[in-house]
Amino acid sequence: MKVVRSLLVLAFAFTTVSTFAWDYEGHRWVNQLALQSLPKDFPSFVRTPEAAERIAFLSGEPDRWRNSPDLPLKHCNAPDHFFDLEYVKDHGIDIESLTHFRYEFVAQLAAGRAKHSDKVEAVDPAKNSDRTRELIGFLPWTITEYYGKLKSGFSYLQAFEEAGTPEEITNAQQNIIYVMGVMGHFLGDAAQPLHSTKHFNGWVGENPKGYSTRKTFHSWIDGGFIGRSGIQYADLSPRIKTAQMVWPGDPKAKHPDVFPETMAFFIKQHKMVEPLYILEKNNKLDGKNPSDEGREFIINQIVAGGQMLGNLWYSAWQQATPDTYLRARLLDRQTKQADGKK
Repeated sequence: MKVVRSLLVLAFAFTTVSTFAWDYEGHRWVNQLALQSLPKDFPSFVRTPEAAERIAFLSGEPDRWRNSPDLPLKHCNAPDHFFDLEYVKDHGIDIESLTHFRYEFVAQLAAGRAKHSDKVEAVDPAKNSDRTRELIGFLPWTITEYYGKLKSGFSYLQAFEEAGTPEEITNAQQNIIYVMGVMGHFLGDAAQPLHSTKHFNGWVGENPKGYSTRKTFHSWIDGGFIGRSGIQYADLSPRIKTAQMVWPGDPKAKHPDVFPETMAFFIKQHKMVEPLYILEKNNKLDGKNPSDEGREFIINQIVAGGQMLGNLWYSAWQQATPDTYLRARLLDRQTKQADGKK
């Protein structure tokens, strides 16, 4: 009985923690808020109860990948979740003119590391089993790339809707649901200021203002404070607005990618790093007596993530034009099938 009782206590403790962890619950909220933001003319297949739950569930997928011990997966996945903005200048790169292309940025990082070795911390091979310590994160690029995937999904869905089979249309819709759900995770990460900074888990380096150096700070913001402060979806939902294009002008006007808009959103969240540490220093994030200021900060960040995600989903749909290559192949298939029946 003692063993059973102990297991039950552990199970309850795990459930309590995971229920309120931004790692999953908060990410679900971001995706659910984005779904709520979509206008009524957005494709209805994403609104079915099954699709809505799938999109919410997939918000946790990239974190589940992080639990794998496979080093190649860790290598490609881990840097997608953050971007330590302070290190850009240390590598001699101009933040205002960052390249839109992930691998071009990697090349710039390597060149910057070699040229500015006095400013860039050396990598300890013993702590670099997944070969990511030379990197400073790719989060804005990850979001931009998922936007491109989603836009592509809507483009080839249009082609299948014109000349595809019912099965092809359903599969295309399911692909869109998958990309929407996984993409949402990274907007949730971007809305958490600690994913934008070298101070991601306690202040590092010079600390004249005496900010917290606790190595539990990140997990407390991700989940602990949310649970103790009693934040619920009902606190977030009234604040979401109808999704809009992420840039002004004609929604069908050609737009190359959303990297500038994504980076602008990311930099805006980065500006919230120090205010977050100030809240902690002033005991506004205390678990025993959660403050209204602390609750408001977390609520605003989650809503910001959901709003931007909805805007990006909506923009990808609006920007998508039929996949002309696929359309031509499908129409050619139709012609051949019709000729075969004669």
